[in-house]
Amino acid sequence: MEADLGQDRAHSARMYDFYLGGKTNYAVDRAAGREVIKAFPAVETAARANRAYMHRAVRYLAHRGVRQFIDVGAGIPTAPNVHNVVQAVEPECRVVYVDNDPIVLVYADSLLHGAPEGRTGYAHADATRPDDLLAAVKAENIIDFDRPIGLSLHALLHFVPDEQNPYGLVAHLLDELPAGSYLSLSHCTGDFAPEAWQAIVETYAQRATPVQVRSRGEVLSFFNHLDLVEPGITLAHRWRPEPGSGPSLVSDAQVSLYVGVARKP
Repeated sequence: MEADLGQDRAHSARMYDFYLGGKTNYAVDRAAGREVIKAFPAVETAARANRAYMHRAVRYLAHRGVRQFIDVGAGIPTAPNVHNVVQAVEPECRVVYVDNDPIVLVYADSLLHGAPEGRTGYAHADATRPDDLLAAVKAENIIDFDRPIGLSLHALLHFVPDEQNPYGLVAHLLDELPAGSYLSLSHCTGDFAPEAWQAIVETYAQRATPVQVRSRGEVLSFFNHLDLVEPGITLAHRWRPEPGSGPSLVSDAQVSLYVGVARKP
């Protein structure tokens, strides 16, 4: 039986691809995306800021000796991906991508071509079922759970409302990682443009996709019992900008995305 790719309804991964200027989206995704843009014209800026943060965060971890990465909620491949970034630092880095969207599975082959010294894999699993997710990752036989791992949860957790226990699932995943592992996440917030983000939440809800934006304090709670890397919880464009990049041309309200990296002691 062929997988249902959901081409008749908007999907968050394809909408994100649309915000990034990608081509892997359908008319229904573009229509929904335009509704979000109408409510929050800077959403494309926020998407690009998230992507740039992800590149800086995993590069930071690779420079600090992390050689294994699990990227949950990988989404539709848009190069450069995690393995492109970290294997440019150290070709032996290993990456397993995780997603539960059937269309991501269709395009997963483009995630699997990395440096010959390293390894990449794709696990089809649901982030809200952490035991199944971990089993799927382990089945790839790429990640050594006795060595430090970089866990990436980028632009994922705002799609996990409180009733699905997002704090519990993050804690569960971290419990399985050895000391010296890191968590990197990004999360949309309504702190700077509450009315616009309420309209965005309603737009996604009308398409059966729950979204819950969270405050800085709520995002900070995902890092309980971890050691935050400087500058702590901040906006995506403010987290360790590239040297010489000059002053940011975007505002905090345009980005509306909290990020952070922390080490498991």
